[in-house]
Amino acid sequence: MAKTVNIGVLGCGNVGAALVELLRLRADEIELRTDLRLQVAKVAVRSTSKERAVLLDPGVLTLDAHSVVTDPDIDLIVEVIGGIEPARELISLALASGKAVVTANKELLANIGTELFAEADEAGVDLLFEAAVAGGVPIVRPLRESLVGEDITRVMGIVNGTTNYILTKMTDEGWAYSAALAEAQGLGYAERDPTADVEGFDAGAKAAIIATIAFGVRVVAGDVYHEGISGVTQTDIEFARRLGYVVKLLAIAERFSDGTVAVRVHPAMVPNEHPLASVRDSFNAVFVQGAAVGDLMFYGRGAGGNPTASAVLGDVVDAAANLLKGTHASNGSFAKANLRPVDELVSPFYVNLEVSDEPGVLAAVAGVFGDHRVSIHSMEQEVLEEGVLEERVQEQQPNRGAARLIFITHAAREADVRATLHELSALDSVTSVGSVLRVIGTD
Repeated sequence: MAKTVNIGVLGCGNVGAALVELLRLRADEIELRTDLRLQVAKVAVRSTSKERAVLLDPGVLTLDAHSVVTDPDIDLIVEVIGGIEPARELISLALASGKAVVTANKELLANIGTELFAEADEAGVDLLFEAAVAGGVPIVRPLRESLVGEDITRVMGIVNGTTNYILTKMTDEGWAYSAALAEAQGLGYAERDPTADVEGFDAGAKAAIIATIAFGVRVVAGDVYHEGISGVTQTDIEFARRLGYVVKLLAIAERFSDGTVAVRVHPAMVPNEHPLASVRDSFNAVFVQGAAVGDLMFYGRGAGGNPTASAVLGDVVDAAANLLKGTHASNGSFAKANLRPVDELVSPFYVNLEVSDEPGVLAAVAGVFGDHRVSIHSMEQEVLEEGVLEERVQEQQPNRGAARLIFITHAAREADVRATLHELSALDSVTSVGSVLRVIGTD
């Protein structure tokens, strides 16, 4: 006979409602394949009168999340309310009560995940979180299980669907950033306040979780260097296209031969031939590089109720099976990360300068690059249109011809590039230092 596992769900928003519906649709098939009968026993919500995307028996709903966690008849807790509190308290209480927990809470795990992992191990139950990193894209389990013996050197990916949608609109349809953001908000991809997405905080939390699992060291959200996409212009998009690149917001976690780890989020120019370059709209993709396995890529929908609920359900099935066997999947122990400062990182760069169109300017600019040991890989120059010059006159700036210089450097230290930009901005012949983007794959 099938063994019944009673599930308590904390939260019934997009993901929670999709999970409940998916369990209803898939329960019989799961029972046939696993001999487990997964049953939603309680759902904690903020309001019992709110209309929901899924039909629930009123007797299942409750306003008291604590009562769900402490109910002795409930075996497994799914947390999809998000945020730090009360999620932390509820998860800790559930683990201490011997209940397995499945969560999609990236913010919580990126800040105190290793502490919760230790609590789960002490209680001898699962704490699973596949949906916390890339929605429906399975990356946590491969990193934690399939690739645990692999010498992983870098994990790099597109893990925020909102920014990828915006950059796709800017690239494919020539939209300005503001128009693409407004479209993303209208479709529900971006929040009314999009800061967490467009400034890289969301991707940074996911990068911290990825680095922790991939390298076995404790990385928190505050360890992640991040830049967003709000400064990316249509000019940058067009120059990237001309040079054979596309602009993507990347989350990158690297481990170096000396054991140091660097984790960062920033827009970058990705070569057209790289697999990540073809990832469009709200899709996510994670590219893993290992010493023995070589290159792997995981691709799919990174957000949305149904894809995320699918990842949650996979964890629920695993956790339920382990509960009945009296075992659990340990997330392991994590040493303190030895973080490499961002100034010591090395990358090629794209640099966009606006300068006076006069003799000797290019030589002066190139001299500044050379003085700071930043080697130039390629350079393009274009004279700015007269409309730009008319704006200069109206702003009472010197009526000089203007040109744009676009540089791609060889691999250079961040600190040296920063020093170069600082000195360039002080040159009389440099009107402005525009966008500066890292470049993937030239060196």
